[in-house]
Amino acid sequence: MDKQLQTWSIIIFAFNEDNSIGKVIKQSLEALKELNPDHSELIIVNDGSTDKTEEEIRTYLPNDKILVINHPTNQGIGQALLSGYRKARFENICAIPADGQFNTQELLPFSVIPPQTIISFYRTQKIRYTLFRKSLSYFNKFLNRYLLGIKLRDVNWIKIYKKEFFDHISPVLTSSLVESEICAKMLKNKYKVVEVPSTYHPRDGGVSKGASIKIIFLAFIELIKLYFNLKFTNRNKKENDTL
Repeated sequence: MDKQLQTWSIIIFAFNEDNSIGKVIKQSLEALKELNPDHSELIIVNDGSTDKTEEEIRTYLPNDKILVINHPTNQGIGQALLSGYRKARFENICAIPADGQFNTQELLPFSVIPPQTIISFYRTQKIRYTLFRKSLSYFNKFLNRYLLGIKLRDVNWIKIYKKEFFDHISPVLTSSLVESEICAKMLKNKYKVVEVPSTYHPRDGGVSKGASIKIIFLAFIELIKLYFNLKFTNRNKKENDTL
C-alpha cells in the first residue's frame, strides 16, 4: 500500500431515506476504494427509520467495510452524527446525508489532507428554500459568524475533520449544531479551513427534516449553551496561561 494514503471513515446518517440510501452507499464504497482500499470504513447510522431504509441497508451486508448503527427511535441529526463520529476509527472523517444531495466523488481530490486542516464544502447553487427557510438560514449564519466566530460560507454542509481532534473534545451539544461546535473549537485551536465549492444535488426522495419549529427552538437553546461553553473554556485557558 502507498504510504502516502491516509485512512478514511465515511459516515452516512439516515432517517427515512429508502429511495436514496442505496445509491449513497454504493457511491461511498466506490469513493473509499479510491481513497484507501485497505484502511477505510463506511459507518451507516440508521436514526430510527420507519420506512424501508433498514431493508435497503441489509442488501449491502455482510460487508467487512460497513458498520451499521441502528437507533431504536429517531434521535435527530446531532445524535446520529455523534454516534458516527464516536465509532469512526480512521484519520479523516466525513459525514454525509443519505438523501443523495452530496456526491462522494467530490472527496477524491482531498485524499491527503495536511494536519490541523478542515475541508469545508459549500453549496454554490441557489437553494430553493421557502421564505421561512431562507430567513432561518440567514439567521443561523449570522449567529454562527457573530456569536461563535465561525466565518464559513456554509457551516451546515459537508466537512472533513481530523479524527484525532474530535477525540480531544467533549461535545456539549446534541442537535445538528454539533457541527458548529466542532468547527468553533477547531478554529479556536488554530485549525486551517479550506473551503471548496460543492454541487448540491436534488433529493432522490423524502423530505427535509431540519425546519420544524421544535427543532429550531431546540437549536437556538443549544447555540446559547455553546456560546457560554466556549466563553467559559476560553476564560479557563487564559487563567491557566497566567499561572
